[in-house]
Amino acid sequence: MRHISLLAAALGLAMSAAQAQDLSLYAAGSLKAAMSDVAADYIDRYGTPVATSFGPSGLMRERIEAGETAHVFASANMRHPRTLESAGKGGPVALLARNRLCGLARPEVEVTPETLLDVMLNETTRLGTSTPKADPSGDYAFELFDKSGHADALQAKALQLTGGPDSAAPPEGRNTYAWVLDSDQADIFLTYCTNAVLARKEVPDLQIVQIPEPLSVGADYGLIVLDGAPPEAWKLALHILSPAGQAVLAEYGFDAAAVPKGE
Repeated sequence: MRHISLLAAALGLAMSAAQAQDLSLYAAGSLKAAMSDVAADYIDRYGTPVATSFGPSGLMRERIEAGETAHVFASANMRHPRTLESAGKGGPVALLARNRLCGLARPEVEVTPETLLDVMLNETTRLGTSTPKADPSGDYAFELFDKSGHADALQAKALQLTGGPDSAAPPEGRNTYAWVLDSDQADIFLTYCTNAVLARKEVPDLQIVQIPEPLSVGADYGLIVLDGAPPEAWKLALHILSPAGQAVLAEYGFDAAAVPKGE
């Protein structure tokens, strides 16, 4: 009987440990503010801890491929989660939300949506982007270059300042893009419009420049539950895709399709 009691106690401890296991949510850096709120709301509603980790989507995918434990992965494109799905590491991939690129400019730069391309091409303009392949934001910027008809010139001058494995990190607590421009590393930076809004909250003098429709580039964000994740991970994924989760994304400027009309 004593052995049975010890076994039951051990099983109870194991079950408690499993139940107490944090869900691991890996997500694109551009989702940090919104997804932190979504995770906090999930914890409040359901009581299950969620450990979040944010960074460039390509680098996050590589960390997952290298064996790090992630249960849910939210990427700033569809390609990285589909790569994991194709490798048999999870799926299916769902469309999470949409974003788009904007120009973020220092206060003294004379630029409008109509003159943005000419200003970017000007030899004196320091043009900043994120790092292609490591960070989808950089891929989207280079897609814009292709659409402009001046891909070679723009790619040659683009300063890949963020999103790479060796990119300089901003000081603790600072918005990456506000810091890049405020510290005079670039004159114009191409980033997500949602990032631009957060940057200007920190440095109000920064200019947000809408990209003209012929050059406009949209970003589809993808979500995947990974193999080996506990069943609760699917509940987290559904919460992110639910009207409650989508409403939070919409508050941060994402195009969130699951927000009911009137909300």
